Amino acid sequence: MARSYEQLKLENQLCFPLYACAKEITRRYQPKLDPLGLTYTQYLVMLALWEYGAQTVKTLGQRLWLDSGTLTPVLKKLEAKGYVVRRRSESDERSVVVALTPQGEALADRAAVIPMEMGSCVKLSAQEAMQLHGLLYRVLDGMEEKHEKPEK
Repeated sequence: MARSYEQLKLENQLCFPLYACAKEITRRYQPKLDPLGLTYTQYLVMLALWEYGAQTVKTLGQRLWLDSGTLTPVLKKLEAKGYVVRRRSESDERSVVVALTPQGEALADRAAVIPMEMGSCVKLSAQEAMQLHGLLYRVLDGMEEKHEKPEK
């Protein structure tokens, strides 16, 4: 017999549409990423490296909200593809720095069309998309007490 707690109805959960949207958007990215040989998570790593350049694994994980157990295998695969190199930091041997290779840097030219192509699959006006973007970052900002911010 189904119970009728309002707070337990799927339609009343904020987490469900966030989860479903994220899953669907990630699925729609994959055909665009396949020609680049990237998974969605690898693409996020590359975006952070294209924007910020070489950085420690710790900083990269903070930027992407990924723990080292998730990030390390992604970096190993990107390194095997020749897109990144990992090396010990010269200033702190405990830290590992991730940097783009020339091949990884060149991949940005091919990836540059992806954001525009993805915009066509989200049925929001530019203003609505900007509002949603802002709201999602407000949600993340509210969670930062448990999340260390990356260095700029």
